[in-house]
Amino acid sequence: MPLESNARIAKALAERGYNAEREAVTLLASASDPATAVAAAADRAPEDALRITAAHVRDAVTDTAHTADDRAESPVETKGSGPTAAPPGTGPDGASEPDPPASDSPTPDPSASDAPTSDPDRAAPSEPEVGNDMTGRSTGTGEYEDFVRTFRDRYERLSKVLRGRVNHRPTEAVADMPGGSDTAVIGLVNDVRSTKSGHWLIELEDTTGTFPALVMKDKGLADLVDEILLDECLAVEGTLADDAGILFADSIHFPDVPRTRTPGGADRHVQAALISDVHVGSEEFMADAWHAFTDWLHTPEAETVEYVLLAGDMVEGVGVYPGQDDELEIVDIYEQYEAFAELLKEVPAGIEVVMIPGNHDAVRLAEPQPGFDDEIRSILDVHDPQIVSNPATVSVEGVEILMYHGVSLDEVIAELPAEKASYDEPHKAMYQLLKKRHVAPQFGGHTRVAPEDRDYLVIDDVPDVFHTGHVHKLGWGKYHDVLAVNSGCWQAQTDFQRSVNIDPDAGYAPILDLDTLDMTVRKFS
Repeated sequence: MPLESNARIAKALAERGYNAEREAVTLLASASDPATAVAAAADRAPEDALRITAAHVRDAVTDTAHTADDRAESPVETKGSGPTAAPPGTGPDGASEPDPPASDSPTPDPSASDAPTSDPDRAAPSEPEVGNDMTGRSTGTGEYEDFVRTFRDRYERLSKVLRGRVNHRPTEAVADMPGGSDTAVIGLVNDVRSTKSGHWLIELEDTTGTFPALVMKDKGLADLVDEILLDECLAVEGTLADDAGILFADSIHFPDVPRTRTPGGADRHVQAALISDVHVGSEEFMADAWHAFTDWLHTPEAETVEYVLLAGDMVEGVGVYPGQDDELEIVDIYEQYEAFAELLKEVPAGIEVVMIPGNHDAVRLAEPQPGFDDEIRSILDVHDPQIVSNPATVSVEGVEILMYHGVSLDEVIAELPAEKASYDEPHKAMYQLLKKRHVAPQFGGHTRVAPEDRDYLVIDDVPDVFHTGHVHKLGWGKYHDVLAVNSGCWQAQTDFQRSVNIDPDAGYAPILDLDTLDMTVRKFS
């Protein structure tokens, strides 16, 4: 069968036990006889090599070119080659065939062969484009001024979204307005509390000062007040009291994503597997489920799966919580990543892998989390994955995917009513983050936030897909045309989860159609 695409070349190399550099695959695809080039490159690779490099391919193609002129006089090699790498001039059973008669016509294009293929028009996977990656860009030193800069940036960017919806005034200007005036205030939530009379008082802070807003219990806004988190940005419209010392709220506005929009989509049928929380190194890691998943990726049914997007916690980590050592199968963090790298080899070489860190990974706990350091990257280089920060936006075949590990989901679920956010329906907690246009709005609680020169946790651009993990529960749904997916885990229930009554959804892989944004969930456990 002709190797008419980069994906097929990568698959042929994988069948021989090799991964390959992208440049190497491109060189093989451009060879006059890709099948022969694949065989030659594999032959030239050192016995202990795991990857075919561009240098191996260049040497192999050069050698092939030198011997091509002598092929008519040389005996045809007929043994030791598989069907995808059969030498020219051999039949399907390996027997020699007579050379074709000489002709002045050009060499036929392998892609024009009459031999059947599963998808002759299938394009090679394109490398995902990554945005908002702060790896290598950290500037924070932990000083007070760094935090001020981060929150000022949060306010400036999110207030721009809200300014188009309300006629706001800075708090300093509102304080000078006459009583009874209609106005609006945009600010970060400094405080929200209930009064003795059953009303709610919200204190908002902008760059000029603070101002209180009173939400009366008979205004029908209680449902919105229930959703407010500290430090998020919102707008309150209303009327000033007679003494202009307080704003009586008539409406509350969140930055929110648009209710209707046209999402992106691939121009061909191609799929991505959305997974997270592998937790290699834990005694509860479900190796059999992982092997079933990667075995399935090699089947014809999964031929259109060209991307794996992994939302953090590749390994179990060390010292993440008290008593964790008693639940570790692998106690060294680097050995955990080495074991994960072995599992990563099982993923077909033609599949693009993108991963972000999580709270169990060997990076700082404070968000945003940079991608792994060079030592861990070198361990994971067996599949040449793209390793980016948490969070990050990934553009795949025209689909914008926001990847965030999801530590703040714990806080959202703890703070909001159960019907708005719960572990059983984690996607509803994700809806709240989309409404707030921030993946971790509340500061000083369970979610650690690192001060940077900009707030990398703000959701500037509306994604087509929002992918998280962390809570080990499977859930998905649409919120204002954004598909929210929490992808479960690959770890059976731990003692800690049992103590807090969390029954994980383990061994699942949501498979996303990038052309239609439809999704199916496959179970491998």
